[in-house]
Amino acid sequence: MIVAAAVCPHPPLLLRELGGGLDPLAELRTECESALEALAAARPDVLVVVGGHDVSAEHTEALAPVREFGGTGERVPRERTLPPSLGVARRLLDTVGHRGRVEMLTVAWDASADEVEELGRRIAGRTGRIGLLVLGDGSARRGDRALVHPDERAFAFDEEVRRCLSEGDGEGLARLDPALAAELMAQGRAALQVMAHAVAADEGGGPARPEVLYADDPFGVMYFVAVWPCAC
Repeated sequence: MIVAAAVCPHPPLLLRELGGGLDPLAELRTECESALEALAAARPDVLVVVGGHDVSAEHTEALAPVREFGGTGERVPRERTLPPSLGVARRLLDTVGHRGRVEMLTVAWDASADEVEELGRRIAGRTGRIGLLVLGDGSARRGDRALVHPDERAFAFDEEVRRCLSEGDGEGLARLDPALAAELMAQGRAALQVMAHAVAADEGGGPARPEVLYADDPFGVMYFVAVWPCAC
């Protein structure tokens, strides 16, 4: 039974040591911590974390890849580091002092509709109380602050994602166009659709009080933080 789900983005600057004295994503980090506290309040037996990556896979506990993001500290072999999205998740969980059982999965950025549905159903079919944490960014082509050529379609795409998250509309998330998401560099598309299918397939009921805690594009990339407490 899925007892709650949450969405956070995964910009490297959420790792506090990369932000320097300015800490440009302090507000975003605070909202992510609030989302994780809401997950903990649902008392899950296990927290399943899903983030985007080049390939779909299961991952054991490992370290956040700070050096790959330009940070300092000990060099760690690649095989001992998590994919970036899961590395940010691991650091956020450490920040809020999460001590419960965690299982980490990646879903390929270009995962098909069948693949995201199958993974969502597999998560929903687990026994016990399941908390679901999804790591995924919105489009990366928003206006003059974008690092790549802006695309006006990004605004409508992100507004639809925001609406779906605020209304608990899993069917809307499942309808997101993978081709358009790829063109807009929306790296969270597949992970969001895994969440949508997992919640839809769960017998405990859909989101009871969906809430978007954050929706903004400080660097031309849309970041969402949302919580879906489930009606269980």
